Amino acid sequence: MDFIKPADAVKSMLAASETKAALSVRDLLLRGFLSGALLGFATSLALTATGQTQTPLVGALVFPVGFVMIVLLGLELVTGSFAVTTLAAVSGRRAWATVFTNLGWVFLANLAGSLAYGALLYAVLTNAGASAPAGIAASIVKIAEAKTTAYAALGTAGMATVVTKAILCNWMVCMGVVMALTSHSTVGKIVAMWLPVLTFFAQGFEHSVVNMFVIPTGMLLGANVSLSDWWLWNQIPVTLGNFVGGFLFVGLSLYWTYRPAATPGVVAAAAPTAPSSPAAAEPARA
Repeated sequence: MDFIKPADAVKSMLAASETKAALSVRDLLLRGFLSGALLGFATSLALTATGQTQTPLVGALVFPVGFVMIVLLGLELVTGSFAVTTLAAVSGRRAWATVFTNLGWVFLANLAGSLAYGALLYAVLTNAGASAPAGIAASIVKIAEAKTTAYAALGTAGMATVVTKAILCNWMVCMGVVMALTSHSTVGKIVAMWLPVLTFFAQGFEHSVVNMFVIPTGMLLGANVSLSDWWLWNQIPVTLGNFVGGFLFVGLSLYWTYRPAATPGVVAAAAPTAPSSPAAAEPARA
């Protein structure tokens, strides 16, 4: 049958966590760079669809295309790693220092890919700087300001809001990672992961890698946002909130309820590293 049971999906998460934690820095940087760029493509596509239809839900419906490409290609997205790679440490298969180093490299690579795509899109939207921002470019400017200075204007309440939105966002994003593990078929994986990713984007929650593209691109286009606005009122709190949402509400929660029973006489850290199904490792790499 095509459907994979939740307990087996968690076994696949554990196998993938060890595979991801063992990746070289070169692979983390390459796969992370591509993920950042692809999520930028998906975001600009969603904004284009919203502008053309004047219906934000249409933009949310198409946004998951980037996430699908990332998952199916086995690339590295730090938000997904918050739920998956961390299990390598939780299960005792890797040290926490190794896991956090891995997450750090992926974060930097996602940032580089997002900035690269943003710079290229800036050239397209402004005719290489010859035209003033209009259409989708103007939308990006407004979004960049709404994600930073609008929160800053609210003070403590703004900070609480942005962190909460980040937690809710990655709760759904990481559910998308896990849902991709519940099917053997490509179509089944796409449909399963599409649902939670659509859910987060349609409600305007905060995703750290999406913001790595939107905010600096908005700044290039003339948004009234400083570097400190970007990092203090969005990037840092959103990344922390995404970690909580992915690690606590998805990775750790599912591990606690579905973790495999220990085999008598076998140390957990010595558990087999091979995936328990053909879909074990690659789909969980986002």
